[in-house]
Amino acid sequence: MGYLLVEYRELLPPEVAAEVYNLAWISKWLRKEREFSFYGDLDFIPTEEYTVQDARRAMADAEHTVKLALQMINATA
Repeated sequence: MGYLLVEYRELLPPEVAAEVYNLAWISKWLRKEREFSFYGDLDFIPTEEYTVQDARRAMADAEHTVKLALQMINATA
């Protein structure tokens, strides 16, 4: 996995470093889905393809990421 987050995990607070692979996976998934969800494609209509569960997953993953980011900010403040 060629993520800078993973490469520099030793610089992160321990509670964030423990989540680094999960954060990298979340980042990859959200980035991939963001393009389709915003723009769709000829054979992909976002409002017909995504479910409420997909939205809840995206929101939960984003909230988890923000929570860890705040921990990291507070650890360095």
